[in-house]
Amino acid sequence: MNVTIIGIGLIGGSIALHLKASGKAKKITGVDRNENHLKEALQLGIIDESAPLENALEKTDLVIIAIPVNAARELTPKILDQIGENTVVMDMGSTKAGICAQIQNHPKRKNFVATHPIAGTENTGPKAAFNGLFTNKVSIICDRDKSAEQAIRVVEDLYNSIPMRLIYMDAEEHDMHIAYVSHLSHISSFTLGLTVLDMEKNEKNIFNMAGSGFASTVRLAKSSPDMWAPIFEQNTSNVSTALGIYIEKLKLFKQYIDQKNIEKIRELMIEANQIRRILDGIELAVKA
Repeated sequence: MNVTIIGIGLIGGSIALHLKASGKAKKITGVDRNENHLKEALQLGIIDESAPLENALEKTDLVIIAIPVNAARELTPKILDQIGENTVVMDMGSTKAGICAQIQNHPKRKNFVATHPIAGTENTGPKAAFNGLFTNKVSIICDRDKSAEQAIRVVEDLYNSIPMRLIYMDAEEHDMHIAYVSHLSHISSFTLGLTVLDMEKNEKNIFNMAGSGFASTVRLAKSSPDMWAPIFEQNTSNVSTALGIYIEKLKLFKQYIDQKNIEKIRELMIEANQIRRILDGIELAVKA
């Protein structure tokens, strides 16, 4: 099939590399506002050609939208306006309610499948892309009943071929849960980075004393603000709720530390250790 990918960065580039390696794409056309990204993607063999959006949509079977969620929300109706009757459109963004609401009354709503493959790194651009980014990860398909069965089959076949584990939920439910397990962790990492930069003015100390724990915790602070600021904007209510609970837990830690109440600190940590059971279960599921 002919595939058009809009946004040739980490996510779009990685899905393109899978399509090439699996032989599922006859031709991959890249669309990106960043001309350097398009040049790099061509040089790296990620895409076969680049084209303006209007030209890329003329004879394509599948359109994959892999751009920041605010841009995807604005662009998707225009894409649906221009595609053929059997063309499938899927997005890969981290928020779903906004984009689904934007196109809910579009005549070609059934051509669209709202997806969120939960995978990524802190790196950006075509050079960050690699085949295997999505392997054995989870992808969420939202509002399945609003998409045509043929469109769902195309997307399921793509994700199953990687392979990914598929789960289904409505868009509002997705945004609520993802605020806790993804969006909050990014804010936590950004905040840790800000705190250390504010308190430790000697960069050599950060370089020399930062251990693996700090590096792994603050890694997400290297993520693209251009991608993550729109995510927080589009999921404001859920992110705010998650932050409120998080701040209360931080206050508890501070209170017990100020009081030198070691037993209460231990109790908080023992309670937090319960997350191990869930994470170990995820690891076992991936290995299976």
